[in-house]
Amino acid sequence: MSIDRLLVVGAGQMGSGIAQVAAQTGLEVALADVSMDYAQKGVDRIARNLTRQVEKGRMTEEDKTRALSRIKCAPDYSAGSDVDLVIEAIVEDPSVKSKLFTELASICPPEVIFASNTSSVSITAMARDSGRPERFIGMHFMNPVPVMKLVEVVRGLATSDETCNTIVDLAKRMGKKPVVVADSPAFVVNRLAIPMINEAVFALSEGVSTAEGIDTCVKLGLNHPMGPLALADLIGLDTVLSILEVMFTETGDPKYRPCPLLRRMVAAGRLGRKSGRGFYEYS
Repeated sequence: MSIDRLLVVGAGQMGSGIAQVAAQTGLEVALADVSMDYAQKGVDRIARNLTRQVEKGRMTEEDKTRALSRIKCAPDYSAGSDVDLVIEAIVEDPSVKSKLFTELASICPPEVIFASNTSSVSITAMARDSGRPERFIGMHFMNPVPVMKLVEVVRGLATSDETCNTIVDLAKRMGKKPVVVADSPAFVVNRLAIPMINEAVFALSEGVSTAEGIDTCVKLGLNHPMGPLALADLIGLDTVLSILEVMFTETGDPKYRPCPLLRRMVAAGRLGRKSGRGFYEYS
């Protein structure tokens, strides 16, 4: 099956990044959110990103114009009636995601593939609510989407070979490196990264070192490009907490228990870069 038309639901950082890469690939993209205003903000973010690429000499003004011409703001999810694929990139809440896919199932023809950009929620559970488990899959992009090459292609219990192969081919077409993984809590990347972040928060709360000290130890001692606390700020502390809660709920393993300091920071609205303050402050 060829994917030519795409609906991205969720115009935030991840959704707009997915829409940008898809449009640069040559796909026609409809970008939807809870309102046209939110969708337009996503398109504006894409335009700023592409302008920076032009200024850096990484693309031409003509390529930017062509990419933007392929992205349209959708007033609602009705655009799903005329696409080949829907990619969901909304809040990391299982009930909200399942409600969305139940709604999309009544709009999209049965041959449309549904994909979730979830970082941790069960693909199999969402597939059940979608009404098309064979044509449901995880397509977990990394942040920032235009830069990071990996896409975790997550097979649910009922995902068909045809669906999996179609999404693998699409990821390659988008210039990504797809890796097929099984549907398990947090998949591969976050199964490894999120507990490391959580342990770093515990170390901070116990006074082992400062945030800068912990991040420096990881960067220079483990050769990571970014420390775990700075990475948490980039991901969003609310998202980190949501992933940990999913992992803890699904496994019952206490090693995934969120650090109380992380909970307090989320409650205080210190969510990282997007709020201007997390473990670090941002102008």
